[in-house]
Amino acid sequence: MIKESYMSDILDVLLEQERELQLNRFDSELAWRLGSWIVSKARKEGLPIAVDIAMGERCLFHWSANGATLDNEAWIARKKRSVMRFGHASYYLGRNLAHLNQTAAEKYFIDEADYAFHGGCFPIAVRGTGIVGTLTISGLKQEDDHDLAVQALSWMLRKQDTVRRLV
Repeated sequence: MIKESYMSDILDVLLEQERELQLNRFDSELAWRLGSWIVSKARKEGLPIAVDIAMGERCLFHWSANGATLDNEAWIARKKRSVMRFGHASYYLGRNLAHLNQTAAEKYFIDEADYAFHGGCFPIAVRGTGIVGTLTISGLKQEDDHDLAVQALSWMLRKQDTVRRLV
């Protein structure tokens, strides 16, 4: 029963992140700033990651660090596909499947070669509009990919809130 409660708590936190990390607006310029922040952090910390920021299917930012591999690109595509289809962070989707003790194929009748329910892709949502794109990171442990995406969106949201208060 403790495990059940613990998993429910994790799922609640992940859903709260999705509710809280909604931007005021999103466009190509903001994608570049968001991606640049992630690149700066990755370079400072020597993170072997690949980053993709998209609006719908349109790629607005893409970068691969030294040490990232072609496999990271495949993970990005599969994580993005999961988020765009199911409307939740890929980490939430994976933890929810674990909570339900089901595979994606069992629950959704999909080919798991096309989807990845592992942390690292977070929906980019605009308040009052909904999901407009994705921020995807691959190259670390799934919880670390997810956490880096959350840190980046938190940074962007703080920047937007500061500008809004100054206007």
